[in-house]
Amino acid sequence: MEYILIIIAAVFVNNIVLAQFLGVCPFLGVSNKVSTSIGMSGAVMFVLVLATLVTYLIQHYILNAFGIQYLQTITFILVIASLVQMVEIILKKVSPSLYQALGIFLPLITTNCAVLGVAILTIQKDFNLLEGMVFAIANSIGFGLALILFSGIREHLDLMELPKGMRGVPAALIVAGILALAFMGFTGIA
Repeated sequence: MEYILIIIAAVFVNNIVLAQFLGVCPFLGVSNKVSTSIGMSGAVMFVLVLATLVTYLIQHYILNAFGIQYLQTITFILVIASLVQMVEIILKKVSPSLYQALGIFLPLITTNCAVLGVAILTIQKDFNLLEGMVFAIANSIGFGLALILFSGIREHLDLMELPKGMRGVPAALIVAGILALAFMGFTGIA
C-alpha cells in the first residue's frame, strides 16, 4: 500500500512540474509537438531513474560512509551530466530522428532540476532503494503525463485564432497555470 501512495502522490498530488515547479524549462521548451514530448519524456524517465539509482548508491556507500555528505549536490550533478551524455550518444545511434527533434533540449536534461530534485528528494525522504526507484519512476511518469497533456493542448492552441498578444508563450503559460490548478484537485487523495 505504501508504494501505491508514493505513486499517486508523485504522479498527481505532488507532480514534479505542476506542483513543485521542477523541470519547467523542458516543459515549456519541448511541448510544441506531442511526438517530441513523448521522446523527451522517455529520455527524462531513463535519466531520472538511472540517476536516482546511481546517486542513491553513491550517497549511501560513499558520501555517508566517508562523512562527506556536503559533496552531495556537486556529486549528483556530475553523475547526471555523465548519464545525459550517455543518453545523447545512445539516441544519436538508435534514433537519429528523435535526436534531431529534441535538439538543444536533450543536453538541457543535464540542467533539468527535476532530475536533480528527485535524486535529492529520495535521500531527504529517507527512502530505501526500492521506494526510491518507485518514487523516481512515478515522478518521471508524472513529468511525462504533464508534458504530453500540455503539448496536446498547445497543438490545439496553434489551430485556434488567438489575439496577437496571446499567441505563443502567453497562452502556453496560462494553460500551464490551468493545468497546475487542475492537478491541485488531487490534493486530498494521498
